[in-house]
Amino acid sequence: MTAILEVRDLVVGYNPTLPILHGVSLTVAAGEIVTILGPNGAGKSTLIKAVAGLLDITSGQIALMGSDLTGLPTHEMVRAGLGYVPQTENVFAKLSVEENLEIGALVNRAAYAARREFVFGLFNDLSRLRRLQAGKLSGGQRQMVAVGRALMADPKLLMLDEPSAGLSPKLAEVVFSQLRKICAAGVTILMVEQNARAALRVSDRAYILAQGENRLDGQAASLLDNPEVGELYLGAGSRLSR
Repeated sequence: MTAILEVRDLVVGYNPTLPILHGVSLTVAAGEIVTILGPNGAGKSTLIKAVAGLLDITSGQIALMGSDLTGLPTHEMVRAGLGYVPQTENVFAKLSVEENLEIGALVNRAAYAARREFVFGLFNDLSRLRRLQAGKLSGGQRQMVAVGRALMADPKLLMLDEPSAGLSPKLAEVVFSQLRKICAAGVTILMVEQNARAALRVSDRAYILAQGENRLDGQAASLLDNPEVGELYLGAGSRLSR
């Protein structure tokens, strides 16, 4: 399969002398949902922030659809086909739902109407609430706005940092089901997620990080039954599929 994203030997830190990532590598193929898992402090969010151009890279390489984008600013990453949804502060609270979507379409104004209808088709609530301020929405609805705004730029790869954070189990299930629909519509997905069971059940593959390094990777279904993965989340001898 064609690789949408290739990360090779990435070394990144918030301080150049104290790296968080120590040579992390991963590949995401076209049409996949890939999840990055690991205990707190493993470097998961640091990894996708670095890919999104939000952190300085000490060494290593990032390629998007075969083009070397290492060190490219975030706005150039968006133009190259990357969408990124941070975990927090991911909507413009004082702007309406529709105004948030308009901002997402700034790099692709000609396709605004078509992309808006695509987003409204995925998230029916947003069409009904299009004139409401995003800050007045529920947590689940705000997450839909954040994802929708990223989709307005017609990305080839959508990256999400903890899409189920702060959501009820029912709302988290809705978000995860929508990710499958987004992927089926032609958008490859890479996400960081603490809800390992739910994430693996909608993913094709996963990477497990520990202490800023690659620990395990493989097919999502096999990792659900891997006792080593269970230990990272649930304690010795546990399995995520239970």
